[in-house]
Amino acid sequence: MALTGRLFLFLEDDAPLQEGLEARIATAITPTLSAMGYELVRVMIQGKQTPTVQIMADRADGRAIGVGDCEAISHAAGAVLDVDDPFKGDWHLEVSSPGIDRPLTRTKDWERFTGHLAIAEMSVPFEGRRRFRGYILGVDEETVRLKLDDAGEIALPRIDMRRAKLVLTDELIAATAAEAKAQGGDEDPADDDAEPNTFAKRN
Repeated sequence: MALTGRLFLFLEDDAPLQEGLEARIATAITPTLSAMGYELVRVMIQGKQTPTVQIMADRADGRAIGVGDCEAISHAAGAVLDVDDPFKGDWHLEVSSPGIDRPLTRTKDWERFTGHLAIAEMSVPFEGRRRFRGYILGVDEETVRLKLDDAGEIALPRIDMRRAKLVLTDELIAATAAEAKAQGGDEDPADDDAEPNTFAKRN
């Protein structure tokens, strides 16, 4: 299948689709994170003069990721990237949990949150639009199906999806709280910030 001239990397075990330098970093840190019991959700690079590498991760056992987890990931990933040396100058490292209104980067994320409200932005227009908002109906390796606000349904090609995330709703908060309780957690998801909670920086 042609990839329209862009460099993409599909990692193993339903890992997120990454591009370019983000793909290189994801490839470098994924084995270490997996060995520690974590799953990579997303790598994002922001800034040019002093880039910030943002690593978002989940626990492989399904429990909520905490500050101690972020600290462990920061030290381990930082050590790997010090050796891999993806930047010429100074750079920062931030590690965070996905949060409640998390990005949807893997098939398992879409499946887990079927029925919840999401926003998807396309890198190229699809049927004349770049931004879609609707309830998740289903997913496979190639497409995501949404029930749109106007009651129509659409199947979006994942290869052209720039980013996607959940929308914070009362239903999502309740579902997250129920899931945390079932896992024996005692954190209230309503206290979680909409933006991921940054733990560490690294030069």
